[in-house]
Amino acid sequence: MLPSGVFTHTFPVPEAAIDGNGHVNNLEYLRWMQEVAVAHSDAAGWTLDRYAATRTSWVIRSHAIEYLRPAFTGESLTVLTWIGGFEAQTSPRHYLFWRERDRKVLARAQTAWVFVDTGIGRATRIPEAFRSAFEVVSDEKDVLRALKAGALAPHFTA
Repeated sequence: MLPSGVFTHTFPVPEAAIDGNGHVNNLEYLRWMQEVAVAHSDAAGWTLDRYAATRTSWVIRSHAIEYLRPAFTGESLTVLTWIGGFEAQTSPRHYLFWRERDRKVLARAQTAWVFVDTGIGRATRIPEAFRSAFEVVSDEKDVLRALKAGALAPHFTA
């Protein structure tokens, strides 16, 4: 079983994601990372409407992506994401791109997010209401162990 703070999204790789080398373009990974982060936030009750009402948002300070294996059109991928901790105004979000067919991690990534007061356009303290909505997963090894034990297998059909 995956640690409870991990959010997953499974999808087929679309033809439009493929680059001139015949595999998924690196920009698609960034797009998917942002999409799954927003979906995770929505699922925890922090929707775009809630951010607008609280005059807050997140901005990206940096990304780091390690590409391990290529992905191709039609393959079923799962993006797993979780929050790795909280500082006063920042939070690292982690990502794994998993292919269940061969039980391989295709890429791993991390984004440094900064919580912003949109009224003044500056970093601000992450509120307790946000912190309490997410369970921190501090060790990627716990996620990898769960994947290798078949944590996602029931979600796939032949």
